[in-house]
Amino acid sequence: MNPPKHIVSAATIVINDENEILLIKGPRRGWEMPGGQVEEGESLKEAAIRETKEESGIDIEVTKFCGIFQNVERSICNTLFLGKVIGGEPTTSSESLEVGFFPIKKALEMVTLKNFRQRIEYCLDESTHPFYVDF
Repeated sequence: MNPPKHIVSAATIVINDENEILLIKGPRRGWEMPGGQVEEGESLKEAAIRETKEESGIDIEVTKFCGIFQNVERSICNTLFLGKVIGGEPTTSSESLEVGFFPIKKALEMVTLKNFRQRIEYCLDESTHPFYVDF
């Protein structure tokens, strides 16, 4: 029997002092929250912090674990966190064509891919924490 091959990722909903959400515009999926695969030997929280810095230039502190979205068919578990800005400047990278902070309502309109908007909404609604959503 082959060992299971799952992808574990971590993403963060980063809110600044003006109550705006950090979004990156990726080359394939459009606007989304920063995040990516957890590397071997790395905690979920460390991955969320690293991915945010790599994709946006923003240094964050993780303030809360929110929950998990699991894509059962593709064997992907996406862990989601809330975070706050502690430094850095919005900077594009090889993974982000644009980076910026946007008012919550506008940010939710900008995120159009599948259930990414739902992920943000769940993270912002602390009454749902912790959540587990499979699809």
